[in-house]
Amino acid sequence: MSSSPAAPRVLPIFPLPDVTLFPHTMLPLHVFEARYRAMVTDALSRDRRLAVVMLKPGYETHYEGKPAVQEIAGAGEIVKWERLPTGRYNMLVQGRWRVRIARELPTDTLYRMVRVDVLEDVAGSADVAPLMRRVRDTCRTVLAALDRPHDLLDTALGGDATPGVVADRVAAAFLPDAGVRQELLETTDVSRRLTRLVAALDALANELKGPGSGG
Repeated sequence: MSSSPAAPRVLPIFPLPDVTLFPHTMLPLHVFEARYRAMVTDALSRDRRLAVVMLKPGYETHYEGKPAVQEIAGAGEIVKWERLPTGRYNMLVQGRWRVRIARELPTDTLYRMVRVDVLEDVAGSADVAPLMRRVRDTCRTVLAALDRPHDLLDTALGGDATPGVVADRVAAAFLPDAGVRQELLETTDVSRRLTRLVAALDALANELKGPGSGG
């Protein structure tokens, strides 16, 4: 996605402990805290946009206030939602942008608002075709270890998906480690992102194959 005039500049943030919103992916969320129910209600009355940002370690001490969050977040649009009789929400957020939080804004709302800069992918000059093959092959290894059908890769790898899009979709779908996901979200250089993704997938495949399986 490009930083066109339609790209966000001011967003509410939804801080979460271990959740990453990548561009080009869908993220289901259940919203139950009063401040974030208010955030969703307000977002739905505006442009339906928000940022999902990971809390920094040690957030528990300040969770009820304004705990520290990562500088890089995923931003997107609420594309589907259901308000439950309790006032809670189930919703689906479509990731659209990487954003850098430039500063937090003063607000009289229960939730926090920030000014953001949209980050673009950097293609670089390296040939990423070998990395793309490694991603595809290792994903198949992981799916085989989990006894899952290989066609689950079709959404991530199919069509006209660019290498950056593939990296984001595969990271969201395959990687359980929140720290690695955040690292990949922060990496705008596509070649570096794919390299780190391959290493994470290799580690996951070896873990699933068990001790003594080799590289």
